[in-house]
Amino acid sequence: MTGPTPGSVARAGTVGGGPERPPVLELRQVRAAYGRIEVLRGVDLAVPEGAVVALLGRNGAGKTTTLNVISGQLPATHGSVMLAGRRVDGASADQLARLGVCTVPEGRGVFPNLTVHENLRLFTYRGVALDQVEAETFARFPRLQARRKQLAGTLSGGEQQMLALARALTTRPAVLLLDELSMGLAPIVVEELYAQVAKIATEGISVLVVEQFARTVLAVADLAAVMHHGAIHHVGRPDAIMDQLSDAYLGNLS
Repeated sequence: MTGPTPGSVARAGTVGGGPERPPVLELRQVRAAYGRIEVLRGVDLAVPEGAVVALLGRNGAGKTTTLNVISGQLPATHGSVMLAGRRVDGASADQLARLGVCTVPEGRGVFPNLTVHENLRLFTYRGVALDQVEAETFARFPRLQARRKQLAGTLSGGEQQMLALARALTTRPAVLLLDELSMGLAPIVVEELYAQVAKIATEGISVLVVEQFARTVLAVADLAAVMHHGAIHHVGRPDAIMDQLSDAYLGNLS
């Protein structure tokens, strides 16, 4: 696999004096299957630089499978995955992570038997000093500072999600993939998390968010795509998606 460098990924999608550059992330007619069961049936999706794109749909629509293909956890059987205009389908999860693709999976994925401090320290392998990682984390999520020595498994669900998100950002990703960020959390915590997602995008990081429950993510999204039976059926501005689509696609909007 010959792909872009991390720097080229981070810069893709910008518009300068010349023509618009390709999206940071793009899927072209992507198909994927688990064994003989085809789940993705020709997915077309683009994520511009510094944009929040919401991927919506009912359970079983293919949203998480799409993230698994993008992150290299599941190979595409057809089509192309592009980073900064270069094909990377067939790359391993490790290769894609080095190119700037980072996932916060459903279930948060923190190490429960390690402290907040130890969880953050694990992600200094990219050469960022621990002091800097902690300073950035605690500035973004102040409540984690008071729990620095606390085992991650004893944090509230919202605090675990904050830690997972902060830890992902230590890798300086070009593309951040979020799977069901709101799962099992109180509405006020979800609002706080999505406020941070909007801020992350202003820092130039492209964000693709999978959500079943749409209202909060649509409030911060730049674009929304609705998936149904393994394909993208609608793409548009969040207000248009909310106005045009019924709960047959979006499920519970609250």
